[in-house]
Amino acid sequence: MENILSRLALNTDLARRLVIGFIRDEVGKVGFRRGVIGLSGGVDSSLVAFLAAEALGAENVLGVIMPYRTSNPESEGDARRVVQALGIPHTKIEITPMVEPLLARIPAEAERRRGNIMARMRMICLYDQSEEWHGLVIGTSNKTESLLGYTTVYGDSAAAIHPIADLYKCQVRQLARAVGVPEGIIAKAPSADLWAGQTDEGELGFTYDEADQILYLLVDLRYSPDEVVGCGFDPAIVRSVVRLIRQNQFKRVPPPICKISTRTVGIDFLYLRDWGV
Repeated sequence: MENILSRLALNTDLARRLVIGFIRDEVGKVGFRRGVIGLSGGVDSSLVAFLAAEALGAENVLGVIMPYRTSNPESEGDARRVVQALGIPHTKIEITPMVEPLLARIPAEAERRRGNIMARMRMICLYDQSEEWHGLVIGTSNKTESLLGYTTVYGDSAAAIHPIADLYKCQVRQLARAVGVPEGIIAKAPSADLWAGQTDEGELGFTYDEADQILYLLVDLRYSPDEVVGCGFDPAIVRSVVRLIRQNQFKRVPPPICKISTRTVGIDFLYLRDWGV
């Protein structure tokens, strides 16, 4: 198999400057000075917290820890390690009493439905903290998750800005090491922690390293699926990745609007500069 991961080596100094500038500019241009981040204890949210603290100042970044009763205690511990390392303000919001009445109506085996409810409740909490804290909600999704649709619509995908959504998972790890995220957080198995024992790779059926390489060839280099298979990748995994990209396109775009008027939001009415902004 051709070694594709080496092609995904990141210029971490440049990426760091770009992301920090992006956060500072995007938060400031809509009139905010602060950011709100959901801290899961994973590498994605940890990296975003480190970069946001550098962009906005640690005192202007609120870390929100939102466990459910079955959440792994180590996840909260890792989130607190980030809080302590950065010296950012933080709050803990236990979502268990908020979601239990609805979860009681859903079969225990319907894990995806239950996980989606938890993800959406966490986003409700983040946007409530956004109002109280007067800070913009900063997303923590990466490019791999976005392309695969491994995200909950109006859950973890909901944010005002997405600083790392153009970085594959392996690149997130590279940048995390460069900015000083604790190695234990970087190296642990990725998990949305939506139910006991859940891991991203176990649910997807392939590793992030496999996904990153296949996605890079399909998306960045515009290879056909057959050409990707020709590079030595498992045909079944390639087919699965292609299927996920196609079926989850709706998650990556705003809801389509039926065009009726002369100028339609998102179609003809596109530019704030039209109004002197």
